[in-house]
Amino acid sequence: MQTLKPKPKARPFCLSVKGHVKLLRLALAATSMTLFILAQAPEPYIVITGFEVASTFFFILLYILRLDRLISCLFWPLLDIINSVVAAVFMIVVSVLALIPETTTYTVLGGVFGLAASVFCIADGALIYRKLLFNPGGPYQKTDAHDKLVL
Repeated sequence: MQTLKPKPKARPFCLSVKGHVKLLRLALAATSMTLFILAQAPEPYIVITGFEVASTFFFILLYILRLDRLISCLFWPLLDIINSVVAAVFMIVVSVLALIPETTTYTVLGGVFGLAASVFCIADGALIYRKLLFNPGGPYQKTDAHDKLVL
């Protein structure tokens, strides 16, 4: 008699490596934004880090509620990669600009946390890109030259 094997459940997003990286990215960006607010840094620093916090929170909420599977008309991994790359570039620029004049301690700390957040932005984009490359169900599948029929 065959025993029924339970279908393996998908790992919750917050317990996955991608979830940990994205949550750490959110925490570092929020810390950077808070330090910029406390230091009364120039407004673009606060706005850019605030945008990073909002967009990261949006993607975390999207993945936790599984809305990426419900709304299938958009290719969410590509949007997430684009978000990670753009956020990394902006965070690097803001963090370097915050570190150059060394005005206050909070501004310097905000720049350091911003650089750490940009490292995790790059790591997040790399994780998603790696998942896209190894997706066997994708539209593009590699075939070896010896598998082709030669007539």
